[in-house]
Amino acid sequence: MSTSENSARALRGEMYYAFTPELVAARRRCAEARHKFNNTAFASRRKQIEMWNDITNDKTPLPPPAATEAEDEDLLASYPWVEAPFYSDYGTNIHLAENVYINTSCTMIDTCPIYIGARTLFAPNVHLYSGTHPLDPEVRNGTAGPEMGGEIRIGEDCWIGGGAIVLPGVTVGRGSTVGAGSVVTKDVPEYTVVAGNPARVIKQVPRHTDEARTSGALAALERDQAAGK
Repeated sequence: MSTSENSARALRGEMYYAFTPELVAARRRCAEARHKFNNTAFASRRKQIEMWNDITNDKTPLPPPAATEAEDEDLLASYPWVEAPFYSDYGTNIHLAENVYINTSCTMIDTCPIYIGARTLFAPNVHLYSGTHPLDPEVRNGTAGPEMGGEIRIGEDCWIGGGAIVLPGVTVGRGSTVGAGSVVTKDVPEYTVVAGNPARVIKQVPRHTDEARTSGALAALERDQAAGK
């Protein structure tokens, strides 16, 4: 099915109308997939990924199942992990790289594309808003008026703290941390810690500390794995 010019304008961040039959149907499709994802308890890792792919409408087949569930989890270890409940408008505009973790109660208003880089972690209640409305109330005009937005990009190896909000058009640079409760209104430089409302740079991210090994945590993990725990 071809995409209308109205939908193409939405993806480009230009003014468009959200309550056309095409976009209402797209949101309903996503809502049905979300409902299944959010209300299926104790799903296997494979089933969880399949339901997530239904939300994003990703038709890429998963690798064939392994012999046991534990082996299957190892096989799928690099796939993004999204906890329920989760909310999005369309799902199709969300792009998660490998080893991404999205904790509970995340909201992604994916009017425009949202990209999240590899190994990035979200705490609970993170909200990404790629959509917005005109300031002029006569133009805004409730559900009859136009909307617009801006692409959101979260780089690789980021950590987004609980309750943080990222606004349209923002890029969070690689390796950065966004403090809990922050409202990110402008781009975040790479390898910085930002916090506050509006978020501002607090300090630089420490690098090459090797804390996992020097703390003993990595050695403990290796011992547990060797013991089959």
